[in-house]
Amino acid sequence: MEKRIGIVFLAGLFLFVCLAGPAGAEKNFVIGFSQATTTEPWRLLFNKELRQEADRHPEITLIVRDGTDDAAKQAADVEEFIKMKADAILISPKVAAALTPAVNRAFDAGIPVFVLDRDLINDRYTQFIGGDNKLIGRTAGEYAVKYLGGPGKAAGNVVEIWGGSASTPAQDRHSGFHEIIDREPGIKMLTKPNDGDWKQDKGYEIMAEALDQNEKIDLVYAHNDPMAYGAYMAAKDSGREKNIAFLGIDGIPEEGIKWVHEGILTATFLYKTPGDEGIRQAFHLLKGGKIEKRVTLPTMTVDKNNAEKILRDNGIIK
Repeated sequence: MEKRIGIVFLAGLFLFVCLAGPAGAEKNFVIGFSQATTTEPWRLLFNKELRQEADRHPEITLIVRDGTDDAAKQAADVEEFIKMKADAILISPKVAAALTPAVNRAFDAGIPVFVLDRDLINDRYTQFIGGDNKLIGRTAGEYAVKYLGGPGKAAGNVVEIWGGSASTPAQDRHSGFHEIIDREPGIKMLTKPNDGDWKQDKGYEIMAEALDQNEKIDLVYAHNDPMAYGAYMAAKDSGREKNIAFLGIDGIPEEGIKWVHEGILTATFLYKTPGDEGIRQAFHLLKGGKIEKRVTLPTMTVDKNNAEKILRDNGIIK
């Protein structure tokens, strides 16, 4: 009888060890990530850096979903993560209003939620990580004013090409820019608000229309580098690119900074991807650490004065 009890005890102990894993083993964490889209170079770099950081932590199982520029698809992705009881959810929302309810449901279910790049209409989430888009807009505005003659003297015709107009980054990049240039009576905005949706081809179309309607354009401010490049190509096709300055935002070395170095863009403003920081912050929290409610990523101006050095430092040119 004692022998039988001993065998049952050992069998139970063996099963417990198998389920619990080896002594001292790290707990595994499932992290779900919903990306707004994968059609833009900045988003592809975002995903790449996020995956690279996750790969540094064997305890993390990362599940990535592509929102395909569809808020309803992203909401469904978040619901999927809730049902699977993910340990944490990362999301870069396509738009604020449509994604806020889904994020709130995840947060109410007790799942830590990290909102990356684009903010929501409330703060019922664990942490926001992203750049200061108003600051970037103001920095671009200051650059434009200086380029067009300086404070109090600036004069010129400006075309602004919006990103997704329903997104918080586009709204902040617009308002920050206008905080500065609206002080300059000599600066004239030529176009009404438009939606380039962050796409190069739409940047081309918006600029082509502006060129048709305006004999003189001095500067283009686009909410990202691909749209600025599209605007440049439209101007080049019209033979007018040499007399226009083109400002973009993102500062990817292989793209925006390279275009600055080649003289296509006049300047770009760094908008760092938040993917790697999102993984670091989520992992730190899941391991029992404390985190801040908001993490603001740094920015910088890139023009002819520093573009070459940045490209050399990144091994893109020798």
